[in-house]
Amino acid sequence: MRVSVSWLADQVELPSGITAEQIGEAFVRVGLEVEEIHHPPVVSGPLRLGRVLSFEELPDLKKPIRYCQVEVGEIAPRGIICGATNFAEGDLVVVALPGTVLPGDFAITARKTYGHVSDGMICSLKELELGSDHTGILVLPPETGEPGQDAREALGLDDPIIELNITPDRGYCFSVRGLARELACSLDTHFRDPARIEVPEAEGEAWPVRLDDPAGCRRFVARRVTGVNPKAPSPWWMRRRLLAAGVRPISLAVDVTNYVMMELGQPLHAYDTATLTDDIVVRRAKASGEKLTTLDDAARELDPDDLLITDGSGPIGLAGVMGGASTEISDNTDDVLLEAANFEPAVIARGARRHKLPSEASRRFERAVDPELPPVAAERAASLLVRYGGGAISAGRTDAGQAPAPAPVVMPLELPDQVAGVRYERGVTARRLGQIGCAVELRSSAGNAEIVATPPSWRPDLLAPADLVEEVLRLEGLEQIPSVLPLAPPGRGLTLAQRRRRNVSRTLAEAGYVEVIPFPFLSGAVFDAFGCAEDDARRRTLRLLNPLDAERGELATTLLPGLLEALTRNVSRGLTDTALFHIGQVVLPQAEPKPVPSVPVHTRPTDEQIRGLLAALPAQPLHVAVALTGMRERPGWWGPGRPATWADAVEAARLVAEAAGVELTVAAAELAPWHPGRCAALRVNEWPVGYAGELHPKVTEALGLPARTCAMELALDALPLTEPRPAPSVSPFPPVLLDVALVVDAAQPSAKVAEALREGAGELLEHLRLFDVYTGDQVGEGKRSLAFTMRMRAPDRTLTREEATAARDAAVAVAAERCGATVRA
Repeated sequence: MRVSVSWLADQVELPSGITAEQIGEAFVRVGLEVEEIHHPPVVSGPLRLGRVLSFEELPDLKKPIRYCQVEVGEIAPRGIICGATNFAEGDLVVVALPGTVLPGDFAITARKTYGHVSDGMICSLKELELGSDHTGILVLPPETGEPGQDAREALGLDDPIIELNITPDRGYCFSVRGLARELACSLDTHFRDPARIEVPEAEGEAWPVRLDDPAGCRRFVARRVTGVNPKAPSPWWMRRRLLAAGVRPISLAVDVTNYVMMELGQPLHAYDTATLTDDIVVRRAKASGEKLTTLDDAARELDPDDLLITDGSGPIGLAGVMGGASTEISDNTDDVLLEAANFEPAVIARGARRHKLPSEASRRFERAVDPELPPVAAERAASLLVRYGGGAISAGRTDAGQAPAPAPVVMPLELPDQVAGVRYERGVTARRLGQIGCAVELRSSAGNAEIVATPPSWRPDLLAPADLVEEVLRLEGLEQIPSVLPLAPPGRGLTLAQRRRRNVSRTLAEAGYVEVIPFPFLSGAVFDAFGCAEDDARRRTLRLLNPLDAERGELATTLLPGLLEALTRNVSRGLTDTALFHIGQVVLPQAEPKPVPSVPVHTRPTDEQIRGLLAALPAQPLHVAVALTGMRERPGWWGPGRPATWADAVEAARLVAEAAGVELTVAAAELAPWHPGRCAALRVNEWPVGYAGELHPKVTEALGLPARTCAMELALDALPLTEPRPAPSVSPFPPVLLDVALVVDAAQPSAKVAEALREGAGELLEHLRLFDVYTGDQVGEGKRSLAFTMRMRAPDRTLTREEATAARDAAVAVAAERCGATVRA
């Protein structure tokens, strides 16, 4: 929202000498966001108003060129060459005389061109930096001034513009009226409400109107002005303020509706009354495929949810968004019907987004418009049309529907003081609420003072005592509220779960993984890409009521969709060798959801209510996941490198378990989206806690990932919490290193063989590592050789070779019994 300081000054008694920067600071004090302060363009030298006395078209040129005689308040007119043709004799224009320096350091001099001396320049809006229109020169209404007058004052070139970012909860500030009221509160000065005008009683209807959807259109006001001069120009002061607000002037009727919208915040629409047929009906679009050609000449297919303005010919406007081309104001319109309506915000927001048609009107209706404004805005616009376009206001005024009455809010008088921890002066609460438009009444209840505030019609957001408290604190100044940090109780540190999470994060980062925070929501279609079964528990998700992304509006039951999406994005940016990890919560809905109890907000919930709330919540365990693709070890002079495999995903799980202080076992498994032959189930104490391995080729193809991409996901909260382990005791005695190669069936998991070796070797086995896997003729078809290194050590003596060999043989015996292993010759 852009507004000029002079426009604000019409409604606020600004202190003498206040600057635009000080006004911006005043807006910030009451919680508004100032984007930028635009200072007037610098123009030096003689810039004057001029009147075109005559001109001649220069012949034999490729483009139209005029040699004009322009009166600029001197004895003789000046001859000026001009390439524009949008003016006539007698028009008032802006003339930069020789010696003038326009914005952009554009110096004007007298020079000979096209066979004549051009003694100055007639200016356009763009050259004066008042707008972007450069198709013709600026032609001013005759009442703007007299030839020879300084154009700076007449044009308002010394008027700064303040640009603000209006947040969705402050819709009433999408108008000069709303901003001026906020500024008056901040400066504690008088506010002149432009909506306080006399609205005469209507004598009949201006046009028959029927509301078939009173929920979508709560009020519809129509006012008719006849005998309007279609050639009448908009006054310069109006055009200047519209330009400052970023709105392009078009014609008097359109400019008036835009001006009143910017001034009061009530969008209006002007119809050419001659094009209307039968009654105006506000209704939803029919399901039979109605169409509407809007003012931008686009033919739009209408949705049954669209709210329409219609007449006997069909749709003539998309309510609250844009009017139709069939009833557009033309250059010959002399009979204007003004519409000022109030629509349901959600209906307008959906329509504007559905048709990708944001407009100044829809931006205001989406944020709620004062339902009491329609008759005031229609009367204001009609009076401006009469004043500057002639004609007369018809006696009738249509006012269909009615504005809902705001509900009063009861609040303890001392509540703002209690919330802020500040003792405000007596009467501050009532005075501040009165400043924002509330009707305030004080009363006593059970010996306690209460304030009954009836919110104004333009503040539908004031619904509870907390809303009133916020207004008082905001207007009194949030900087007055002391900032006091609570004292941390001594003797408390991180919990075991917090320390475990940090250890896991640090361990994965040290192993070369990069932490990411992906989008936390997912689409149910991702499980189809994963190849999950229809009864897969991960498909049972919770959907958000108001998702940030309509296509991804479900709470995640697994971290893999978001993590793999981040991996895809990195690969598409050229990072082909990538290893990512994420630690976050998933949401696991209950099979039979429990009802959520109603909890009061004015008192502390009871223990039973808190237990009910907790019981109704779905489980939200903490998971950790990794995804990696490309080269795990990069090639160089040291060697050819090594691509990431399923074993790296399993090793990431082992690192997590080690950082958490638990021992992890691995077993072969099958679960989408992993490859059925390269998927490992992760277990702790025989309890499944996750899966790791290589993704299925169909999954990588569906997600646009490189082949052989690997991933791991583990339920971190499913791991048992362990107290910090004591420092390991290091044996001073030397180890004995032994290797053993076992031949097993090719389908036999190596993890099962390793488990058997560990159990058979007993306490003397300090470390076991698989270092080679061989398949070929030497071991036979359907067989493979697994070679392990076994490190034996005793804590209290030097281990003999015989003792180590005996432990190894015992381990081989258990492997032979459980896995059918034989020692490779």
